[in-house]
Amino acid sequence: MVTTAEAFFASGCGRCPKFDTPECKVHRWQNELALLRAIILDCGLHETMKWGHPVYTFDNANVLLIGAFTDYCTLSFFKGALLHDEADILRLPGENTQSARVVRFTGVREIEALDSVLKAYIFEAIEVEKAGLKATFKPIEAHAVPEEFQRKLDANPALRAAFEALTPGRRRGYLLHFSQPKQSKTREARIEKCMPAIFAGKGLNE
Repeated sequence: MVTTAEAFFASGCGRCPKFDTPECKVHRWQNELALLRAIILDCGLHETMKWGHPVYTFDNANVLLIGAFTDYCTLSFFKGALLHDEADILRLPGENTQSARVVRFTGVREIEALDSVLKAYIFEAIEVEKAGLKATFKPIEAHAVPEEFQRKLDANPALRAAFEALTPGRRRGYLLHFSQPKQSKTREARIEKCMPAIFAGKGLNE
């Protein structure tokens, strides 16, 4: 993965073979991403790179993330659930998402039309961080443990200890990731692939 925002906007995230090619999703939305970036930086946030994406922080707290996908690009608020969303533009990025909210764009004109609204949302998100507000999450116990993973935990005490030592957010991420596939063999494959990261104390995609 790339390590600087400049590299991301020039060549992509580096997470797939399409990196630095015309097929890269970042190239598809270059004008839109550049405009979103300018709006964010105009609000005084600090730009850094995390998980292969530009992340914007306030006092080291994650506030926003820019993303590029096949059909749209996004501005993602880490604590979007705490924003008032008077313009009704925030959406859940996934059915199991609890705190984050995204705004999806498919053209420059959409972003230009929402310039002042986006800045208002960004400043509200900054105020959320200044106030130290926290999103409310379902307790980890409320998330079902897939049968395939439960068998691994029962058979491997070291894996159980490593998993229980993770932060609630990391455990939640793994449980959601393992639960998504419909086929058992796919769930098994995901579990096997993630086990080294669990033993290393890392979260999904870290």
